Amino acid sequence: MTDTSETLRIDIVSDVVCPWCIVGYRQLVRALEATGTKHEIHWHPFELNPQMPPEGQNLREHIAEKYGASPEESERNRQRLAEIGADLGFAFNYTDDMRMPNTFDAHRLLHWADLQGSKHALKQALFAAYFTDRRDISDHEVLADIAAEVGLDRAKALEVLTEQRHASDVRTEQNFWLRQGIRGVPAMVFDRRHLVTGAQGLDGYIDILNQLAQMRAETH
Repeated sequence: MTDTSETLRIDIVSDVVCPWCIVGYRQLVRALEATGTKHEIHWHPFELNPQMPPEGQNLREHIAEKYGASPEESERNRQRLAEIGADLGFAFNYTDDMRMPNTFDAHRLLHWADLQGSKHALKQALFAAYFTDRRDISDHEVLADIAAEVGLDRAKALEVLTEQRHASDVRTEQNFWLRQGIRGVPAMVFDRRHLVTGAQGLDGYIDILNQLAQMRAETH
């Protein structure tokens, strides 16, 4: 039985163009609900492709270059993600002309949104903007629109983006997680101590939460 008396801190290191990050998050949320775990989630930046040029790259070409995936493998992976996403209430709408963007500006905007108490809402909106609505989340105007859609000031968001604010803050945080050995995402740290990488599935997360609750009970 999960101990609900103490809030569980969960730090999630992720990128907004990582499909398994939104999948893992959605699975985790269901597990948290199923176990009744009191929790707080903190999002942290990670760039899957920090060297990606501003114009981005065709997504299928990028996957082939980076992972060696054939067109057939890529298609199967997309279909699998679409099915998993549908089960979790999230739509992956892949197309042949979809691009992998540079996400550094999105992370700068997320850092600013955190100062307004809206980081979580913006993070979810960016996942949907990229995977569901296929919007260009490297474009400053698009990013400002998305910020406005979650209740943030559009003009201020655009200022943050055009004036390159919070770049050093994001770099510092990214480097912190790299120094912790994070090389792939999603990476979730429970209670500041227990690292879990990759989407674990609903049952996997339930097991993790129950183990953590048992460990807590034993130390109290």
